[in-house]
Amino acid sequence: MQFFSTRDHNRVVSASQAIAQGLSDEGGLFVPQSFPKVDLNDMLGLDYIGRAEYVLSRFLTDFTPEEIKACAESAYGGGKFDDNTPAPVVSLDEHGENKHILELWHGPTCAFKDMALQILPHLLTRSLKKTADGKTAVILVATSGDTGKAALEGFKDVAGTEMIVFYPENGVSPMQKRQMNTQEGENVCVCAIHGNFDDAQTGVKKIFTDPALKAELAQHNKMFSSANSINWGRLLPQIVYYFSAYSDLLKVGKVQLGQEINIVVPTGNFGNILAAYYAKKMGLPVHKLICASNANNVLTEFLRTGVYDRNRQFFTTISPSMDILVSSNLERLLYDLTGRDSERVAGWMQQLSETGRYEVEPEILKQLQEIFYAGFCDDAQTCGAIHEIYNMSHYVCDTHTAVAIQVYRHYLAETQDTKTPTVVASTANPYKFATSVLLSVDQTKASGDDLANVRALEALTGAPIPQPIAALEGKPVRFTQCCTPDGMSDMVLSGLGIAKE
Repeated sequence: MQFFSTRDHNRVVSASQAIAQGLSDEGGLFVPQSFPKVDLNDMLGLDYIGRAEYVLSRFLTDFTPEEIKACAESAYGGGKFDDNTPAPVVSLDEHGENKHILELWHGPTCAFKDMALQILPHLLTRSLKKTADGKTAVILVATSGDTGKAALEGFKDVAGTEMIVFYPENGVSPMQKRQMNTQEGENVCVCAIHGNFDDAQTGVKKIFTDPALKAELAQHNKMFSSANSINWGRLLPQIVYYFSAYSDLLKVGKVQLGQEINIVVPTGNFGNILAAYYAKKMGLPVHKLICASNANNVLTEFLRTGVYDRNRQFFTTISPSMDILVSSNLERLLYDLTGRDSERVAGWMQQLSETGRYEVEPEILKQLQEIFYAGFCDDAQTCGAIHEIYNMSHYVCDTHTAVAIQVYRHYLAETQDTKTPTVVASTANPYKFATSVLLSVDQTKASGDDLANVRALEALTGAPIPQPIAALEGKPVRFTQCCTPDGMSDMVLSGLGIAKE
């Protein structure tokens, strides 16, 4: 299995090269040459580790079966996930809806990013041994909240790696900030930036493609890599849980083999829903992929009109992991829908960089609308969804999952599609956003302190506080640095102990 760059079809690498490098030299994203079909019957008798092995082995053809097995067992076994069940499905019966919540937050940082970032260090270190001649991987991460902590936890003290995480100073929840700034590990560094997530993401991409910086690292036997979903090794494991959810629904009779489902995904950077699209290409029976956005509704507009325009007001919302106006993984989808026309994709990405806008042709928009439904909601609707779900089902959901459920309601109102079983990707434990969730359930119980609101939410709802959140109380803050987007390169060199020339 070879991998191609979305911006230059002549750049071809192996799976391990794609994972080790993270991003192509000219800024393109790596995609596999094909998407092998999966036999759903093969998955039914497997546990989550087995399902991960099954999917990963279709793409990581320069890994041995033993290596893939070891990676999956190290990531998903050993008690790292609650009840050793990484991705359970909970069925909710509201308004007669055939709705099932895919809980992706039972890992060590209470967010769906654990599903990929517990296995990526194992994939990356093996890839480095195959391709990088013993170089240390310097992993740069831009985060809107959850990726940063999950990456830090996954890579802490992993030999042969160093990690630097950038996050928007005022663009993550207090709990997300506390999780990152108290992170343990001798090989990690965290820095806030004056700006939003898009500034952080753009800064990281510039560093990746800076020849002088790459040369500087090479002199110290280091190379850049990524733990963001621009890295194929991050995106690939996310395909697994959609197949796993379908298999679990099959086992309990909620769907019949071959029956189509809807999948609702709250997303800003488009990686999580792209993984569902790739699962569909591999044979998962999907009727509609429902893309849910918050007030930063650039994806909704694009999927409805074909115009991508980031020149708009940026909103800081109560679902901060989706506060994004430049959705990196959309590039991979466009590459696929254009029949792998890298020149066309590169042109759009250049327009986006230069003008903040591009528009796809009518035939591409037609394909988009056949596959996707897109909608968005504001903070008031998000709070309302949390309140209503709790009152009806006594189920506590976070602010991102609530966006997905609210947009799904918009979909039902527009289409009357009440018969199709629907899986909602639940991306974070509600305690990561305890203050917003508590205010939504009962605003009289909230105070100004996030940890106090954690305890109040537990007292009110009875939902247990996850151990990783409880352990934050009293943990010392290690990282307080802050820089401008233009200062990110200097911060990287400083964090690595490399003197600037």
